[in-house]
Amino acid sequence: MEGSEKTCLTGDSVVIGAGPLFGRDSEVRTSRWYALYVRSRHEKVVEGGLRGKGYSAFSPFYRTKRKRVDRIVEIDVPLFPGYVFCCFDSNTRLPILMTPGIVGVVGPGNRPEPVDDAEIASIRTLALSGHPVQPWPFLRSGQRIRLQSGPLMGAEGIFLRVKDEDHLVVSITLLQRAVSVVIEKDAVSPLFLGDRRRDVPELERLTG
Repeated sequence: MEGSEKTCLTGDSVVIGAGPLFGRDSEVRTSRWYALYVRSRHEKVVEGGLRGKGYSAFSPFYRTKRKRVDRIVEIDVPLFPGYVFCCFDSNTRLPILMTPGIVGVVGPGNRPEPVDDAEIASIRTLALSGHPVQPWPFLRSGQRIRLQSGPLMGAEGIFLRVKDEDHLVVSITLLQRAVSVVIEKDAVSPLFLGDRRRDVPELERLTG
């Protein structure tokens, strides 16, 4: 993905669950989205620190129920524990690395590797939709789809049917992690790879 630098546009902060997803950034920068290793339970701290420096930071949370000794409580848990996404120029990453709580940038060796553009866009779409989202086992292969209507329009991922519910599973290949959200199958469309259709008969069987 080298040599394909793109401009990250940011806006006002958006609140989901217990915390904001994006920071305010009045500048337009030629940057990419990267995944950052962070210390355990420091996702919110790191996100806040990065936004305070003017970067766009993204650390989505989901709400789940946990059993305590005397009751069941709902808590906010990171969708990607130990990681925060940030949009920046990898050539000027020192201010990023100096942010308290950050361990490093994900990538082979000492070279940061950007997150796939389609994957991060789909994760952001899911997180901002207001639909319940949950972690999901990472899937390397399967039927790929795109949602053509509704609040999740444009999101791409793997179609899966679980307990009579249709799910869109979106993966972050770089992190070997995935999340899922329940969808309406009427919004599903097979995803094309160039001029070649991927596993259309299988999708027709699943959605029929």
